[in-house]
Parts: sequence; C-alpha cells; structure tokens
Amino acid sequence: MAPLKIETGHQDVVHDVAMDYYGKRLATASSDATIRIVGVSGTSHQHLATLTGHTGPVWQVSWAHPKLGPSLLASCSYDGRVIIWKEGAKPDEWSQVHVFAEHKSSVNSIAWAPHELGLCLACGSSDGNISIFTARPDGGWDTARIDQAHPVGVTSVSWAPAMAPGALIGSGSKPPTCLILFRNLPVVGATTL
Repeated sequence: MAPLKIETGHQDVVHDVAMDYYGKRLATASSDATIRIVGVSGTSHQHLATLTGHTGPVWQVSWAHPKLGPSLLASCSYDGRVIIWKEGAKPDEWSQVHVFAEHKSSVNSIAWAPHELGLCLACGSSDGNISIFTARPDGGWDTARIDQAHPVGVTSVSWAPAMAPGALIGSGSKPPTCLILFRNLPVVGATTL
C-alpha cells in the first residue's frame, strides 16, 4: 500500500502527529500555534478542524484512550500551557475542557496514563517540573507536581502501559538523564545514560 500524503495546511513546522485509537483521525501540532484534526479513511483524508488556543509553538498532541469518555485530545506548548480539548457533536466542533497554566516555561511533553488509571495526564516542562493532572468525579482536576525532576528541564514523559496497581512514569532531560518515578511516591531512581 502506498503512503498517504497529507497536506496539513499548517503555516510552519509540524512538531508532532498522533493517530487516535482507531486510526481514523490524525492530530498535528505546529509552530504556527495551531492543531489540525484530519479524518483518515483508506486512501483519502479530510480536514476536520483547526484548534486555536495556544500562543506559541505546539510541541505535542496526545489522544486519551476512548474508554475514558468522548474524544479527548491534550496539547502542550511553548506558551507554558497544557490544553485538554473535547470533540463536540460534530467532527469540526472542539472546545477547551481545561487549561493548565501551572508551568513557568515551555511544556515539552505530555502523556496520558493507561486507561486503567483513569483520566490522568503527565506533563514535562523546561522549568524542570513534572505535573500530573488527575480528573475528579466532580469535573475538577487534582494536580501533583514533582519539583525539579530535571533541573535543566524535562524533554519527555512516558507511562508504563502495564504497571497496575502502581503508576510508573519515565522522564528524560538534557544532559542525558532519565528518571523512573512512581506516582505519589518519591523518585525510585535516576540513571545517567
């Protein structure tokens, strides 16, 4: 099968792409401060929506698992914010469900926890902190933060997909350091690569 070339319509560099769980939608993150949602079906594609809300380059996008509710997409940006987007009744209707602005500098990486842990998002920032946002039943969010996980900034975060009942998170930085963290517990270990 030949690759499907998609012209996103972005006006600047595309930093990240993420397919949804079913492989039917592609989200793209760009330096033009927008996110594009593209519907993909076989050898065709269709622009569905352009999401605006960030004021700087968007570094990464991440779809929540569909078991966690209607279509949710998280984005992080140079503007220091993380936005959670929710699809409306139509594919071109998206709204900002929540905006996190706790970081003092660029948020470089985001990752949803495995769906067994509920609606939970880890974020890594250039301020050196890792934030973990967890949805409450009342619609609010609890925030936990690991201060100065990487003093020179966090470049990546990732959840272990099968660590029940605990939640194992890995993070990376410059200089080349990785941390392995247990949610709600102190750092388990740090390794320089």
